[in-house]
Amino acid sequence: MELDKWELWENLTLSNDFMFSKVMRDKEICRETLEILLDKKIGEITYIDNQKTIDINYDAKSVRLDVYVEDENRIYNIEMQVVNKKDLAKRSRYYQGMIDLNAIEKGEIYRDLKESIVIFICKFDPFGEGLSKYTFENICNENKELYLKDGTSKVFFNTKDYYKERSEDTKSFLEYIEKEKLNENNFVKKIEQKIRNIKENKEWRAEFMTLLMREQEIARDNFEKGKLEGMAEGVVKGREEGIAEGVVRGIKNLIDSFKELGIDEKIILQKLTEKYNLTKEEAEKYLK
Repeated sequence: MELDKWELWENLTLSNDFMFSKVMRDKEICRETLEILLDKKIGEITYIDNQKTIDINYDAKSVRLDVYVEDENRIYNIEMQVVNKKDLAKRSRYYQGMIDLNAIEKGEIYRDLKESIVIFICKFDPFGEGLSKYTFENICNENKELYLKDGTSKVFFNTKDYYKERSEDTKSFLEYIEKEKLNENNFVKKIEQKIRNIKENKEWRAEFMTLLMREQEIARDNFEKGKLEGMAEGVVKGREEGIAEGVVRGIKNLIDSFKELGIDEKIILQKLTEKYNLTKEEAEKYLK
């Protein structure tokens, strides 16, 4: 499935993890984002790496982090999450563990480990409780007033319920991500201007195009795999049924890939109707 790459580039928003990581390369914006989300003053930050990949050893699963920064006392990892794969709890645990292991491999000892905060900004409600923010720390089951104080916390934001935030800055920031539309908040305006500047950067545009081609190849592979699997199942169920099931699986895999790239739903619907001869209603059904 060929996409208009220029159109996709021009329509990228902050919810796209590529754009998010580039915006957060602005040290002042990154620091302000942390202050707004955590409602606390953040010291001078340094980048451990942007879209950092942590590989502990040759056979361990690597972790690619969108934003990975630290100040004098803490390490912060911020992730943008568009598609709900229902694995965030375990993934946040894995990320936090890998961050600690990465520090230890660099020579840190246990008692000197910095606090670490893993933050997920989700365009869905990750726990279904209707909260705009979920903060998790380790506490004692027998005494809810007793905290483990191991220096770790996990914070999940739900942009769907942005309006429930007490802080106006946090509310405006989450609303901007959810609605993908500029509002009157000064910090949001600063981000919007940064995005316009990024879209004029030819090197970053080329980098995105390369990433997009790679994602399209993966999506096509998933499509073919789904089609072949469906055909294999069709030996028993009937060849036609098997192909149909494979195509459905391929369409769903493509939609997931597009969503992870932060592609606007209107564009996804357009491509589905064009390439698969679906009606608008059929395409919307797949999208949901």
